[in-house]
Amino acid sequence: MREKLNENPLAQVGLILILVVVAVVMFIGSSGGGEEEEAPTEATVAVAGTSAVGTATGATPGEAVEGAVESAVEGAEATAVSAAPSSVPTPPPPRPLTSAYDSGKTVVLLIVHDGGIDDALVKQASSQLASDSDVALFTVPAAQIARYAAITVGLEVNRVPALVVMRPKRLSNGAPQASVDYGFQTSQGLQQAVQDAAYDGRELTYHPN
Repeated sequence: MREKLNENPLAQVGLILILVVVAVVMFIGSSGGGEEEEAPTEATVAVAGTSAVGTATGATPGEAVEGAVESAVEGAEATAVSAAPSSVPTPPPPRPLTSAYDSGKTVVLLIVHDGGIDDALVKQASSQLASDSDVALFTVPAAQIARYAAITVGLEVNRVPALVVMRPKRLSNGAPQASVDYGFQTSQGLQQAVQDAAYDGRELTYHPN
């Protein structure tokens, strides 16, 4: 218990024992030669700044207080965990990206790590996309990926180089859609990924004879 108080900042700061109520109940009973018998001690402790209260009993006042403190600390910790937000909202993408998406372009994110061989090659292969008026190409250093978390978190982007292609807004049915591919991409592969994202035709299936 003492180790828990030493290691737990909540116990050290919040538990400055605003209220320690120790109710000592003694009763005397007759037994044999009239010996006195001591009843258990009950203690109640409240944690500062919280609604957590702990109550415990012990053979001595010290044991009762220690048990009540431990119970109050556990209650305060549970309250703090339940009050913590379950998720942190992601920031919106940078304005140039949202503007390109709203204008109906196919947005392409090329997430690379400076110094990587595959990263350098795929950056070079993507140069042709920059001249396509229907495509908005954003080359993103891996260190800045957090700025695009609204897109990358949902795709679970976990390595680079990563090619993220967003389907044009007019084809997204009201909800942004994107795909991700990893590793080296040829210029033909990049163009194919863009064409697939912008495709608006029948979905054909192959049925072998």
